[in-house]
Amino acid sequence: MENMVYIILLIFHNIALVGCAAAPFYNLRLVNQRAQFGPKVFYQLDKVVEDTLQGLEPYCWSFIILLFLTGFGFPVTYYAFHGELKEFSSITFTAFLLKHLFVLGMVVIAFYITFFINPKIREVFSKFSPEAPPEEEISKLFFAFRTKRKRLCKICFIFAILILVISPVLRFT
Repeated sequence: MENMVYIILLIFHNIALVGCAAAPFYNLRLVNQRAQFGPKVFYQLDKVVEDTLQGLEPYCWSFIILLFLTGFGFPVTYYAFHGELKEFSSITFTAFLLKHLFVLGMVVIAFYITFFINPKIREVFSKFSPEAPPEEEISKLFFAFRTKRKRLCKICFIFAILILVISPVLRFT
């Protein structure tokens, strides 16, 4: 029964890990494709980009929460079946600590993007219209926020890759 619980946890944990890596990967892919048109606002194109990027926020949060829950599910399961926590080697403890620091970094980045950058982008974008080109200052502000979000998304992607690299250490040491 214990192995079955571990298998189920591992399935959902791996799905969360892949989701945490896929979200920033595809966001960066979309942003890089959009960049081919340069720093000029194309209302319909930019609306699709923003609707797509900001529409992915709930999925990003869901994957991060699932990653946390399933990650803590492993030691809880061991405790439930053995009445004690599993002893860690120093390598396993270091990997555990690093993984959680990277996940925490992703949470901080996602929080900042969700509650600070994206609302500012929405506010600036609301001043645009499909009929008239935007003022240059507003356009510059829009692309400055997008650039900041892109940099943070790159860091988030690196954290996700590092989590994917570190995770097997936790399972097999």
